[in-house]
Amino acid sequence: MELTLPVTLAVLGAALLHAAWNTLVKAADDKELDTCAVAAGAGGLALIILPFLPLPASASWPWLAGSAAVHILYFAFLAGAYRYGELSYAYPIMRGGGPMIVAASGAIVFAEKLGGGEWLGVLLVCGGILAFAAGTHDRRATLFAVANAVVIAAYTLIDAQGARASAAPVSYTLWFFAANAVLIVALGMAKRGRAVPRYLGRHWRRAALGGACSVGSYGIALWAMTRAPVALVAVLRETSVIFAAVLAALVLKEKLTRRRLLGTGAVLAGLVLLRL
Repeated sequence: MELTLPVTLAVLGAALLHAAWNTLVKAADDKELDTCAVAAGAGGLALIILPFLPLPASASWPWLAGSAAVHILYFAFLAGAYRYGELSYAYPIMRGGGPMIVAASGAIVFAEKLGGGEWLGVLLVCGGILAFAAGTHDRRATLFAVANAVVIAAYTLIDAQGARASAAPVSYTLWFFAANAVLIVALGMAKRGRAVPRYLGRHWRRAALGGACSVGSYGIALWAMTRAPVALVAVLRETSVIFAAVLAALVLKEKLTRRRLLGTGAVLAGLVLLRL
């Protein structure tokens, strides 16, 4: 497997979609309810498409269940990180830590070995991503973001294995979103009660948009992991921090500092090395 130009461009598109739906959640007044809304929107879209697709192979079902369970932590930590920290701070920590863990684990889990230039590219991308998050911030935001970086690494490895075992990565992705929506909405209602359906009723357009971006982003990433090394796809997808920094500045009026511009340069240099 190698990281071809079409796969690279597809994953960069997925990165933009991921940054877009995270910006939606950060801009919401109630982050917890908005994460439920995004999950519900993604699940609803999946249920519309699934009748037209074949079932994923049974070998992938345990991975599917495991991923849905791990994503409960992902959405909980995501809401916590955005409750206490800026998008341009929490997002890079969450997205930058995961790929390093995936890259280090890839040789063991998938027998994928990266060359010296690829490792340098990985380090530059991850270092640039973490440069976005430098500075003094609320410790609670840091703790939630670091915890979510570990969760992101875990579900990336789980879903890469599941997508490869499924023989139908698109079906696998949509079944994941359907199962995830049931779990997240059920837990949300157990905690917030009728506030969840009321929020969905008022913000169904927002839920649909966020859900579509979420499904598109992760579906493209999982498809790419069946075509290229998991570690490289995971790192490339996290260039979403560049899109998130721009969206944070334009939509949320957060500052695009010199340090973050330098981080962008490091990410771009790393991408060049990954494509050589």
